[in-house]
Amino acid sequence: MATKPDLLNTSFFSFKSLKLKTKQQELLLRISILGLVYILAFIARLFSVLRYESMIHEFDPYFNYRTTLFLTEKGFYEFWNWFDSESWYPLGRIIGGTLYPGLMVTAALIYWTLRFLRFFVHIREVCVLTAPFFASNTTLVAYFFGKELWDTGAGLVAAVLIAICPGYISRSVAGSYDNEAVAIFALLLTFYLFVKAVNTGSLAWALASAFGYFYMVSAWGGYVFIINLVPLYVLVLLITGRYSMRLYIAYNCMYILGMLLAMQIRFVGFQHVQSGEHMGAMGVFLLMQVFYFLDWVKYQLNDTKLFQTFLRITVTSAILVGGVAVGVGTASGYISPWTGRFYSLLDPTYAKDHIPIIASVSEHQPTAWSSFMFDYHILLFLFPAGLYFCFKRLTDATIFIVMYGLTSLYFAGVMVRLILVATPAVCLISAIAVSATIKNLTSLLRTKQKVSQTGSTKGAGSSKASSKVNLLVSIFLYSFVYLPPTLNCSKLLWRRRKFNLCLLCPSRLHLISLSLSRRMVPLLFLLVYFICSVDMLFTAHG
Repeated sequence: MATKPDLLNTSFFSFKSLKLKTKQQELLLRISILGLVYILAFIARLFSVLRYESMIHEFDPYFNYRTTLFLTEKGFYEFWNWFDSESWYPLGRIIGGTLYPGLMVTAALIYWTLRFLRFFVHIREVCVLTAPFFASNTTLVAYFFGKELWDTGAGLVAAVLIAICPGYISRSVAGSYDNEAVAIFALLLTFYLFVKAVNTGSLAWALASAFGYFYMVSAWGGYVFIINLVPLYVLVLLITGRYSMRLYIAYNCMYILGMLLAMQIRFVGFQHVQSGEHMGAMGVFLLMQVFYFLDWVKYQLNDTKLFQTFLRITVTSAILVGGVAVGVGTASGYISPWTGRFYSLLDPTYAKDHIPIIASVSEHQPTAWSSFMFDYHILLFLFPAGLYFCFKRLTDATIFIVMYGLTSLYFAGVMVRLILVATPAVCLISAIAVSATIKNLTSLLRTKQKVSQTGSTKGAGSSKASSKVNLLVSIFLYSFVYLPPTLNCSKLLWRRRKFNLCLLCPSRLHLISLSLSRRMVPLLFLLVYFICSVDMLFTAHG
């Protein structure tokens, strides 16, 4: 009797051929996690579309939708020179010279791409889903940024945190078609590319960071934060003796090309060479040339005393020339002073005393502690731990994320809306804390395994003690800090549910669904966090 061939044992269907190596298994697991996080970041922002309908929220997003609709119908040239008589009535508004066109151009390119691929959708649907789409893309950038700052585990945790952090979700939900929809993606991308350029010294990464900065300038006025933070970071590296040719290449290419590209935006124009808010970047650029010149002179001169004399003369002359140039430019009116909004960031009482119209805006008010708690939650407690680990392993990259986190968190305390800018830094630094803690836990497990194999206990005491301390700290944070607020929130929501259901108006139904979603977010966070923990444990034992 003839037997049928077993298809599972043939060469084409052999399961043995599907066996992956350790590195391949790690890659597959990480790609799977990133795919889940990408989808989670997208669907978590579709609440309004699924609950009600696809619509544009608020006033500014609807104006942006009108301009995007005009762009897709008339073309870029007509859009760039459009005089909108319905805006700022009865004066009207010159569209090309009074807005940042990055958001509109991005949505229009997505729309034209979909039409080219024969997906016939309305431009409104593209505008509604632009923010969730770029929020998902931000998770990928956060992964690569965290990997560049620390390790792969920190990148995975950073992607998870930024996907579900309320401080970012509030400005990236479906229908929130505002500049921040693409600006946070551009902000984080620019920082990542610049740090990559500093670490590698590659001209390609430096040019890529310049184009990322150009996209940020075209999308949002918050680019001023980049053009001030990056020079401040470079200045700190120069003061701390971390000058290198890698830093020289990265900053010079990013500043020169980024400035030239930013000048192509009509709303920005020549502010990079005429505005006081941009003078710091130019000053650091000139200082970099002085450092390069001094480095060359030090190489040419063999006499140390002669070089010290030349150094004092050069630095003094550079400071005097720079001070005179700034003074003459300011006195002549060529360099414009800082704006009131910029002053109010440095001095929170400035707007209230001098420009009441800025202080009257609700999102310009100082941030309450409750806002920090609702927007960051457990990240408030992980952030200091992450700073500790960054200071423990200081590199050019960790110095940057520490400066980004501290400066943005200060500005977030000055204005409520700037919580959005601080959210990526808080997520990245918190991810470093989680990754470092789990690495210490895995080191404890490996130490126990080695001790059991060799029968020796020498040299394991300190590793055990440090790992146990970190483990206890983690258990305390997650058990005594994270779970009680969640349970208390659930009890309060359960008590209010009857009252809310009695008044079946859309706003109260919105609150009920939002409250239920808030209760699901911790579960999703713990689930994905568990997957990331398994991945880091697998990596450590591999």
